[in-house]
Amino acid sequence: TVGQEITVPLKNAEGGFIVGAETLKRIEGEGQVAFRYLDVNPNGSLDDIAGLTNAGGNVVGLMPHPEHAIPDTPDAMRSGTDGITFFTSVLQSALARA
Repeated sequence: TVGQEITVPLKNAEGGFIVGAETLKRIEGEGQVAFRYLDVNPNGSLDDIAGLTNAGGNVVGLMPHPEHAIPDTPDAMRSGTDGITFFTSVLQSALARA
């Protein structure tokens, strides 16, 4: 939901989101910011942006790794359960658009 906080692992501190002032204003104004870092911005992304949607809202790109926050998986780096919340919301959103 809008404003919901989730915790997902970061894998590095590279890949900060950087654009010009006009582009930043446009994507903020068009509601394309899907995720923001909270408390810590590990890579200097402008406006704490951690994930964006495309103009159509059907593609999301993000730096954090929700796939590593799913319990009971063979990867030892996986921890927490907010990855399930993330992917469930993706499916619910897709079904609502269908």
